[in-house]
Amino acid sequence: MEETPNKPEETPRDYKIMALLLQSHGITDCDPSVINQLLEFSHRYTVDVLQDALAYAEHAKKPDIDLEDVRLAIQGRVNYSFTSPPDKELLLELADDRNKRPLPLIPEKYGVRLPPEKYTLTGINFHISPEPRSQAEGAAPRTGL
Repeated sequence: MEETPNKPEETPRDYKIMALLLQSHGITDCDPSVINQLLEFSHRYTVDVLQDALAYAEHAKKPDIDLEDVRLAIQGRVNYSFTSPPDKELLLELADDRNKRPLPLIPEKYGVRLPPEKYTLTGINFHISPEPRSQAEGAAPRTGL
């Protein structure tokens, strides 16, 4: 993984921990901004869970947050924020249904269709008319002075 732009001794502890977590999951190389985004997400998630736990504790008229408040807040976040992927059977059924329909035929003319060349920027939009041959071959050319 790429190091932060800072010197290694100045790298924040949380940044190092997140990089180690990624490495433990087999991610050996990533952009440093990925780690920053993961740190931001984990901070926001933690703050939201603790705010929910505080609301639950206040509702229960408890002076402090306890473990049950945090568990309830996490469960509420899991049910509210995250969704599970669809079952494999459902995905296979959808794929079979889609694959039963054939692909459309390829048209005879395919690709990007451009207007006639005279209307494009790459077309020739000028004419060069040769200078009249009124002078003899050996004569000196005319100057505009």
